[in-house]
Amino acid sequence: MADQDVKMLIERIMAEARTHQSARFSNEIYADEPILKTGRQMQNFLPDQYRKMREISRWQDDPKGGAGRWLSEAELFYRQGLLMADFEDDCPYNGTFKSYFPTYNAMSDRQLRGYFTWRAQVRRGTVEETSTSFAFLYLYELICGIGVDDPLDGFSKIKAFWEAYRAFEPGIDRFARVWLQDYAVFHGLDPKLLRDSKTVMFDNALIELRRAARDLVPAPAPSDLPPARRKTSKPTLPLPPDEAHEERLMAAIDALSTYNLNNSRLDRSHHRDLRHVACAVYVRMARYYDTHRKTGIVASLFGEETAMPYTMFASAVFFAPERHEDCEYRLDPIHIYRCQNGFWECMRIHGSRQKSSKLGEMMRACDQRLRLALDPGHPLKEEKVPKYLAKIIDDEITAWLSWDAAHQPVKIDIDLSQLGHIRSAAAQTREALLIDEEREDGTLADAEVAVAERREAEPVADTIAEPVVTTIQRDEAGEPTISTEQFGIVAPLLAPAPTPADTASALDPAADAYLRALLEQNAAQTASAVAQSGKSEDMLVDSINEALFDLVGDTVIEFGSAGPQIIEDYEADVRGYLDHE
Repeated sequence: MADQDVKMLIERIMAEARTHQSARFSNEIYADEPILKTGRQMQNFLPDQYRKMREISRWQDDPKGGAGRWLSEAELFYRQGLLMADFEDDCPYNGTFKSYFPTYNAMSDRQLRGYFTWRAQVRRGTVEETSTSFAFLYLYELICGIGVDDPLDGFSKIKAFWEAYRAFEPGIDRFARVWLQDYAVFHGLDPKLLRDSKTVMFDNALIELRRAARDLVPAPAPSDLPPARRKTSKPTLPLPPDEAHEERLMAAIDALSTYNLNNSRLDRSHHRDLRHVACAVYVRMARYYDTHRKTGIVASLFGEETAMPYTMFASAVFFAPERHEDCEYRLDPIHIYRCQNGFWECMRIHGSRQKSSKLGEMMRACDQRLRLALDPGHPLKEEKVPKYLAKIIDDEITAWLSWDAAHQPVKIDIDLSQLGHIRSAAAQTREALLIDEEREDGTLADAEVAVAERREAEPVADTIAEPVVTTIQRDEAGEPTISTEQFGIVAPLLAPAPTPADTASALDPAADAYLRALLEQNAAQTASAVAQSGKSEDMLVDSINEALFDLVGDTVIEFGSAGPQIIEDYEADVRGYLDHE
């Protein structure tokens, strides 16, 4: 054919828009291929293995002479994949292949050659970026068992390819994570293989939240509480704190909360305080949900635990040649798969698998309100929270800080410069107590007095080098004392206990009148005292509670259905304070 005739033929083909749109000559399939090929090129273009794969028909005759059937796309892919399981090519493809559910059948011959060339490199350990559809096709092969020796080998190859290719396409995480988990379940692999998966870590955090809400029952000794708290209630969490338990619970809260306490400034400077208050508030809120809501806190925030039908390898091209046997697979205590008659179901908490904004709201409020007490120089902006939540947080902060202050270690300061005088006085006292027989043999005592006098004259630095052992005891009155056997003395550590009037702040006349009116249950005098104060009744009550907190260690006045009233347990304390004032 002359060159001119060839050019005319090409121009005729390119001029027809209808021909341009045909699948046979579309840009997607043949954009990188020459339009005309020589006979030698056509002969060597496609290896025989591809022709054999193309010959696998969608229609399958019944070998027994019955009616035939059409193969599904997944089964056709599976049969073609088995044929091409060990095939390799050497014809790189620089074009683009896009398909929603990629299979061999969806690719042109040129794309097929490019895929099997790329796959050969992947199997040798070289994972290069390519069309994302190639990557998904390779994962389909692995979950169908194509190119794997056994299920454990398949699991390892899926995980290794996913971790390598996500550097090019992070979106692959969404699918590969689920398929890897399904693969372990489908083949009954050891659940420990998935212990680091996000699903298992999320479930473990839910288990810890549910355990804390259900099992954490406080049982502290009454002596561990301030006197006022002994009369009313036990603390929400055991005191002294169970640090290991609180650390586990706080880690679970952080894993499921949109507000991360670990990143808080307060956590760096007051970790122990923030940890205890946050855990106590969560447990109090769990009890609140049990009392005031239809469902518990975990179900309300993350959903109910129930069994629902499940599709293995959803969003993938997957085919199993035989029906799966009946089985049960426990991924973790709250995530269980069951297969019966080939149908799967999944028992788990079905609901949100994301961090909870409501739990985050609780934790931020804990951080914000605790900062007011411990780090007022770095406050958080106050956000509106339910009044019951604010009260719960404030109660737990007050209870914890009161207990912690009462259990601070006793600090003893000793003036080491006085050690010489103390030893001398001790020796003289011991000499005075000796009986005659002991005094006759006075060599030892004289020697000790001489040593004491010599040391008294020595520099203080020499005295400091000698270790000092002190012990804390209690005298007959029950006061802590320090006993120094070397010194020969007993000294009181604490001043006499203060009277109730010393421990409470003074009340102004209006607050005093209001408090007396409440004791007498005189509504008219109560209203008069409020008017005299120039404040609202809420503000007046708050100021009285704050002034008397040191007296009883708790709120004195609370709002009930009938209005403000003095808590019955504290009436005697309040009367004693007013009488003493």
